[in-house]
Formats: sequence, C-alpha cells, structure tokens
Amino acid sequence: MTTSTERIAVPPLDSAVVRLQHGEQTWAALSLRDRLDLLTALSEATRAHAQEWVDVACRIKKLPADSPLVGEEWISGPYAMLSSIGALSASLTAILEGRSPLDGFGQSRAPGDRLAVRVLPHNIFDRLLLNGFSAEVWTMPGVSPAELRDTAGLAQRRPADTDGVGVVLGAGNIFSIAPLDTLYELFAHNRVVLLKLNPITDPLLPVFEKVFARFIELGLVEIVTGGVDVGHAAVTHPGIGHIHITGSVKSHDAIVFGSGVDGLARRHRGEVLLDKPITSELGGVSPTIVVPGKWSARDLDYQAEHIVTQKLHNNGYNCVASQVLVLSSDWAQKDAFLAALRTAFAKAPDRAPYYPGSDDRCAKAVTDHPGAERIADRVLLDGLVADDIAFDEEYFGPVLAVTYQPGEGREFLDNAVEFANRRLSGTLGANIVIHPRTERGLGTGFTDAIAALRYGTIAINAWTGVGYLTARATWGAFPGHTIDDAQSGIGVVHNGVLLDHTERTVVHGPFRPFPRSVLCGEFTMSPRPPWFVTNRTAATTGRRLAAFAGAPGWRKLPGIFLSALRG
Repeated sequence: MTTSTERIAVPPLDSAVVRLQHGEQTWAALSLRDRLDLLTALSEATRAHAQEWVDVACRIKKLPADSPLVGEEWISGPYAMLSSIGALSASLTAILEGRSPLDGFGQSRAPGDRLAVRVLPHNIFDRLLLNGFSAEVWTMPGVSPAELRDTAGLAQRRPADTDGVGVVLGAGNIFSIAPLDTLYELFAHNRVVLLKLNPITDPLLPVFEKVFARFIELGLVEIVTGGVDVGHAAVTHPGIGHIHITGSVKSHDAIVFGSGVDGLARRHRGEVLLDKPITSELGGVSPTIVVPGKWSARDLDYQAEHIVTQKLHNNGYNCVASQVLVLSSDWAQKDAFLAALRTAFAKAPDRAPYYPGSDDRCAKAVTDHPGAERIADRVLLDGLVADDIAFDEEYFGPVLAVTYQPGEGREFLDNAVEFANRRLSGTLGANIVIHPRTERGLGTGFTDAIAALRYGTIAINAWTGVGYLTARATWGAFPGHTIDDAQSGIGVVHNGVLLDHTERTVVHGPFRPFPRSVLCGEFTMSPRPPWFVTNRTAATTGRRLAAFAGAPGWRKLPGIFLSALRG
C-alpha cells in the first residue's frame, strides 16, 4: 500500500510542475496592472465560453436542456466565477490606486469585540438585484479597524513575494469551486496553481483550458485530470509546496495520514505523514434551525419550499446542503409545518442521481433508520434523538433529518445553538429561519445567539449558499480546526476584499418574497429567489444574471427583473 509520502512518478505531471516553477518567476514579475489585465482576459473568456460551460455541466448532471434547474448551473457556475473576478479586480484596482480594498465598505461592531464588514449590498446594482439580502464578514475577536485595514489585500500588497507552487484538488459537485479555489491561491496567496480536476468534471477540461488560456500560456496555471494515482502524485510531488482540497474529510485524512487501516491507525496515534501545509473545505452536517412563531399558512408553505431548496439544490450534493432540521417540540405549528414540508419535498422536481454513490447513501440512511420515509427519490427522517448517526455522517444526497429541542423564543434558540455546536459534525454553514416579529422580540439576544453559533457561514432567512455566491464574503469552516480534526476544513476562500483575521460570514434575507413581503410590512423587493428548486424561470434568470455579472449595465436590469418576477 502506498503511503502519503511515497511518490509515484507521472511524467506529464512532472512537466506541468516544471512549467509552473518557471511560471512563478513570471508571476512575481507581473505588476498589479498586468494582473488586472489578466483578470479582464479571464472575465472575457468566461463570458465567451459560459454557454459551453453550462451545456457540459448539464450533460454531466443529466439535466434536460429545457429544465428550469439549468439555472443552478448558470448561477453556481459562470455567475459565481464572473462575480468573483469582478470583486478581485476592484480590490486590485484599489491597491493600485493607493487605496485600501476596504474603502467604501461599511463597518460596525459585532458581539464579542468583533468587527463586521458589510460586503452586501455594496453598490446600487446589489441593492436592486438582491433587495432585502445582506452579508457581513465578521472578524476574529479583538481585531482593530487599523489592523483590518493594514492587512486588507493579503498577498497582493506585495505581489513580487510569491509562495511557490500549490495544488488544488477540485470538487466534483459545484463546477465553479475548482476555478474559484485556483483564483484564491493565485491572488490571496501568490501561488501558481496545479489544478487537479475531480474525475466527475473531466468533461469540463476543454472549457477550463479556454477560460484560463492566458494564465496557462504564462505558466501560472496547469490543469490535469486523472484518478487517485494522479492526485497522490500531485500532493507528494517535491515541487508542490501547498495543498488545497475541497471534498470529504475522508479524502483529507487520506492525504494527511495515508489511506486504509494503516492510515486510520496513524490518525489515532497522531502520526502525520504529510510534510507540507494543507487548507481545505470539507462539508459537514449542516443544520437549519426554525425558531417557533406565529406564521400564516403562506409563510409555512414558503419556508417549507425554502428548506427543501436548502436540501435539494443540486440534489443535495452540496457541502452546505441542510441535513438536520431543528424544530421546537413546543411549537404549536410544528405539525402544520411538517405537513407543508412533506408536500414541498414531494413536489420538488425529479432529477438524476449523478453523483457517485448517491443511491447507496440514501439506502444506508433508510437502513440506519427503520422509520425512514421515502418521498419520491428522497428520504425524510423524522424524530431523531440522542446519538443518531445522521448527526455525524454527511449523507451528501437527498436525505433530510428532523430533530426537536424544547422551548420557545430565546430558550429554544439557546437550546438549538448548543445542540448544533455540540452535537453536529462540521462547522461550514448553519441556517436560521425566524419570523421578523419573533426576531424583533428577541432583541440583542438574537445577535448574541448568532455570535454563539460556531459556523463559518450563518444565514438568517436565507440559505448559506447565498454566502457562497457572495464574491466578497468569506467561505470556509469556522476557525480552529486542525489537520488531525479537520471537520469542515481549514482556511477560507472567495473573500474578494482579501481580508485577513476573518471568522465568519453572516447573511440575512427576507422572510417573505415580493410582493407579499410589502403587503406584510417587510418592504423588500426580492421575488422567489432563482436558486429555489421550484423557480420556474431560473434558467433564464440565471443566464441573464451571469451576463450581468460579466458586464454590469442598466439596460440588462429590466430583463432580469421580468424573468425573476415570473419565477
């Protein structure tokens, strides 16, 4: 059996690393203006090949070309990529002009001696297109405004100080992850990148080669494909100085400790084989906490649809898919809400289980829980208690569990936060659904509960996936994990403002969609979001949003609004 440090030679990989080693010198010599020009070329190439990107993605995921679900691929693919390019370009422009990337971003105090940087909305277009949504990046406790400002820009403050060659082990579920991780290595850490694609995404190789063509020509990026043997050769290559992986904690531990029984034994002994630093995003068991309140029937239906989206977007193959729904055992409307949830679960669009092992994981969830309900091709587990395996094991598929905590108001919220922190595996993302009236009644107690919740992204009346799509927000696990207990990972990505000393992203969204929001006094203008699995015009809206992200302009807004309102 090969250990993590025993190298297998792969000649094409050796050649790629040599080109990157030369490319690092090129990268060091490029000015900020040169790097901005590269980002412009990257944006143009992404726009030019966006349709091809989405077409290939749909073939991989077996989505019919006329399905509204194609919108998922536009929004989580080219839109996410183009938004991030725009955010990075703005940060580099600020540095080039002698300003801080933080200039123009509002700051406030958050609980526990933290700073909160408002990254959404950032401009008039954000306010129009995502009306009612907001996002803040919270710092670690004790960070001063001067310290935050002085470090903003990360490695781009000293562009000539490069940091070698890194390997990015790409994910196989969301197809912007690998390109965005590559960008973050380049611009946040000044590392040139060997991108190893997940085999699921191998058909996208020609697209990514076209998108990154200028970077590849200069020796800044190399893209390779292959199986576990190529991945192993990459992480053990002497020319590779850093590893970043998006995947499972099992894959992470195989890199750090080795695979199989021997690797497990080394992990228990704390015997690390890996001889280079590693960062990671590894998923976990994500909760959605529903704070009890007095809801209308339409509120129940809409939030049931919302939670089904949190679970079934990309058929549940998301690192931040909601897996455990936390309800109050004392909520008078819990039975009505569960009925609405079952209806929404059943009505969600059918889709092919494209991700390997999906059917086996669903079958295991049923085997693990004799009372499991099969709803279409999905699994609902109601009434989980104590040490249920669903609290520890990420099913990574269309499996949703329901558990209960006692109390109402602050008592329930404190119980739910303590349960999520103590009992659920991972710290990537947590969702909270709460009626605005209930939130107002909790006062500062609600913000204190958010501060106590140890997750890298927390979404209130929104899905944490919005945090992923917010280019200026940070994305990653809550800080503090180590290579011998990685849970949801180490480090962050995205972070278009290039902030240091960050702890989490906090997202807020509207409790109701427009126009019902206005009729109920919320005064937000966002209709049903295009990432909802039930959105009828998601494909059109997603395509138009991607076009806007690549080249914002007022003339593009009416078409986006009209499509969104019909969704």
